[in-house]
Amino acid sequence: MFWRPDGLNEKKTAGVTSRFLLAMTWGCYSGRIGNSHMRLLWTSDIHLNHVDFPTWDQWLLALCEAEADGLLITGDISESNDVYFQLRRLADAFAKPIYFVLGNHDFYGSSIARTRQQASALARELPELCYLTDSAPIAISDSVYLLGEDGWGDGTRGDYQGSPVRMQDFEQISDFHQVDRDLWQGLIQQQGQQSAARVRAKLSSVPDSAQTIYVATHVPPFCEACWYQGRTTDENWAPFFVCGQVGDALLDYAAEHPHIKLVVLCGHTHYRGTAEMLPNLVVHTAAAEYAQPEIESSLEIH
Repeated sequence: MFWRPDGLNEKKTAGVTSRFLLAMTWGCYSGRIGNSHMRLLWTSDIHLNHVDFPTWDQWLLALCEAEADGLLITGDISESNDVYFQLRRLADAFAKPIYFVLGNHDFYGSSIARTRQQASALARELPELCYLTDSAPIAISDSVYLLGEDGWGDGTRGDYQGSPVRMQDFEQISDFHQVDRDLWQGLIQQQGQQSAARVRAKLSSVPDSAQTIYVATHVPPFCEACWYQGRTTDENWAPFFVCGQVGDALLDYAAEHPHIKLVVLCGHTHYRGTAEMLPNLVVHTAAAEYAQPEIESSLEIH
């Protein structure tokens, strides 16, 4: 069952053990993660289907030697059914909590709904995995929370109609290639609307006593956070590389809760950058390179 804003989801109970420090229920909190301090490794756009075995082994060794409490992946894990193989492989080898959202490449060779359903089912099966899009916010301490949402380049920023850009998504994901291209803009706007609704619902469920909320997503929620070679996006690329409706949700919440800091972690562009949208709203975008998975940063979360 996919996460619903009304909180009517079933509990995720199967296989959860204390050694993985996961403590949550669907639509509400079931206490805090075991320690009030957590060190998370953050990575994005690792595209493991492009990674050979020696490179994968080196990357895993780097993860293990970092002695972190968990791993956060902000999308583009792989493509098609290989996504689930790679997640299983990581869960078995890393053996610590893995928090993830999905990116556009993860949906290739399937539909959006089916991919999310399979990711949710796998996270229910393997206690190491937490699919943040299908999860309530996670309380790391009384004052720090982690939540996530896939996001989508939703065509609400830039010039969709005038842009010569058309993503491989439209050919590789069945939601798009099985319908007339005239419907594509409406479909991506709908995906952005649904993502924003989930983000708003999750943010609203975080107590006002919170001091910091980490928001993991794949697609940059603002043009100012959509980086390419040191510059931000233009009108042609923004429709496909910015989830503007999620950005609106974040701005609204930040303006209404000036005492709570929002730290957004995203990827998608493969270029690093930071954008401060408000004094309490900052967005970090991760760098990435095909066939060379890297740790973007180590997050000391208190």
